[in-house]
Amino acid sequence: MASSAGVVLAGGRSSRMGTPKAALEWHGSTLLRRTVGIISRVTGGPVVVVRAPGQALPELPPHTEVVDDPHEGLGPVQGLAAGLAAIVGRAEVAFVSSTDLPFLHPAFVRRVLRAAEEGADVGLPLARGYPQPLAASYRATLAPVAERLVAEQRLRPAFLFEECVVCRLDEAALRSDPVLAALDPDLDSVININEPADYQEARARPAPEVTIQRFGTLADGHRGPQPVRAATVAGAAAAAGLALDRHVVAALNGDQITRDGQTPLATGDTVFFLAADAGG
Repeated sequence: MASSAGVVLAGGRSSRMGTPKAALEWHGSTLLRRTVGIISRVTGGPVVVVRAPGQALPELPPHTEVVDDPHEGLGPVQGLAAGLAAIVGRAEVAFVSSTDLPFLHPAFVRRVLRAAEEGADVGLPLARGYPQPLAASYRATLAPVAERLVAEQRLRPAFLFEECVVCRLDEAALRSDPVLAALDPDLDSVININEPADYQEARARPAPEVTIQRFGTLADGHRGPQPVRAATVAGAAAAAGLALDRHVVAALNGDQITRDGQTPLATGDTVFFLAADAGG
């Protein structure tokens, strides 16, 4: 059984946005694709997207699982119950997220998961002035508790927290992780997108600062690392003057090998490009 999984709640009505947030464009990808991809980079278990019945979703990474929320409109505890139920027996803890966290950083996910992995039922960040129940970690064993609360019409996350052990992570506790403090010092990981103005402001920000390096026949005189702005592997390849095809492969931070151009990047990442058909 994997130690951790991911649950992304995509079934909100997006009434203030006026259009489904999951499908909003994000640097050549979508908000949902980015959120799922960031969480997938951290967890060793399944990543589950919880949607409203019949809800259309944008393209997702391979092996992403989709489950339907059986009771649309009941809020995040219902989605949490459905998502945790889907991972019971396959992972101990899940990072649970809304779909609209465009600046979510893998280091934040790791830090929050660690709180639940070390014994708490919930790792709850208190960041940027608010509790963040949809950027938190939950033990899979809370699934029946959440289901019972829904049946009792006790639909606020606070009711769940009353019935379990919660590790509250204030900003000092979050920044005690040196990697998170260096790569996401303002805890932008918890910024969400509710209205068109929020989206426009967030989308206007520059893409993450990452490092690219070309090897072997792809180096073409460019031997050293190069800083660029890119939100996806495809964006990094374009900055390197390359196209991801059967001749080129990317290695993210030296280990994750991919040709998926929509693989999301975060500040501090390094992307190595190698010639797949020439041994690099």
